[in-house]
This record gives sequence, structure tokens and C-alpha cells, in this order.
Amino acid sequence: MPHPSSAHLNLWKQRLGRVPESVWSQIDLETLVLADNTLSEVSAQIGCLKRLRTLDLGHNELTRVPDSLAELEELSDFLYLNDNRLIRLPPSLARLKRLRYLNISENAFKALPECVLGMASLIELRASDNQITSLPDSLERLPRLRELHLRNNKLATLPKSIGALKELRQIDLRGNPLKNLPPIIAALPLLEKLDLRWVNAFDLPAWTATLEARGCVVYR
Repeated sequence: MPHPSSAHLNLWKQRLGRVPESVWSQIDLETLVLADNTLSEVSAQIGCLKRLRTLDLGHNELTRVPDSLAELEELSDFLYLNDNRLIRLPPSLARLKRLRYLNISENAFKALPECVLGMASLIELRASDNQITSLPDSLERLPRLRELHLRNNKLATLPKSIGALKELRQIDLRGNPLKNLPPIIAALPLLEKLDLRWVNAFDLPAWTATLEARGCVVYR
């Protein structure tokens, strides 16, 4: 059964500068698109939109997001925070236990925000084009993850705990200064794509032949 149009508000590229106050009273919204509006802040009132399933705040000028985002516990489909000026996320966002897709690419994160590791339903995580130097062992707390996109960061390796992510289909490591990778990657049963393009000073591990032999595409 299709959702009524009143449940979806698309304000993409409207040159808003700030979010109209009237938006916060639309408590039945399930989709809110505020992308590409030169927003530098978002009101804490966003926490009133309890039924949101998709929120797009990408392509703005945000340096922070409000703690009240954590109150959007129905947020299950998509959260876009890409192409902003973020260096951290509120720890409270770990409460977004139902979220399946998160995009924090094109920001200034030096580490994967701790709250992300609490989002146990994540299927796709996009954190490309940041300054992330390492991933924590607690990455294993994302057991449903199928796609991990880390292009153009500062990673030298990945934690061995990546071997616990049995649902992984794709790992994108393009443009990282890799020195090695844990051989446990070869044991990921569903891996379909390992992208190592634009990685210099890194010899392709012998175990990648095992992946290729069972149909995984290794890009180099």
C-alpha cells in the first residue's frame, strides 16, 4: 500500500539556508529531504519527527548534528550526512538500532564515530573521502553489514575482526595507503567484490587468488 504524499517532504536544492519552522510540526513525515540547501545547522526540534524512516541532510555545510537525531528511533531506511563539514557525531546516535543505510562520506572524520558501531542493523556503510586512519576491532558489532565503502581515507590495514562480518559482499578500499590486509578476508563467505584500485606500495596478497577462485572480483 503506497504511503500518502503527506508523509514525504522533498526540499532538495531550494536554497533554504535554514529549515523552515513549519517543517518541525509535520509529525507524520516518514521521508524528509533537505539536501543541498547550504544548511549550517539543524534545529533540535528534528527529534519531534518520530515517524521518520529516511532523512537526507547531505550536501550542506553542517559542522554538527543535534543529539535529538537519536530520538528518531523509527529511522530505518536511509540517513544521509554526506558532503558536510562533520568531524564527530553525537554518541547518542548509537540508539538508531534500526537504521540500515548510513552515508557519512565527504566529511572530515579522522576515526569512525563510535556511535556507528551501535547501529547493529546497518547493511550499508559509506564513509569514503574522510581522513580515517584506522578502524576499531569493535567493527564486529555490525554483523549484518553487506557493503563497506572506505575509498580515499588513510587506512594502512583493517582489523582482524572484519572476519566476523559474514554478510559482507563488497569492500571498497580504493585510494588508501594500505600496507597489508588481514588474511581472514579470504574466509568471508559471501564476498563478491574487493576493490583495491589506486593503492600503491602494496603487493596483492596471495590469498586474493582464493577469493577470485570462488568468484569474488578483486579490482587492482
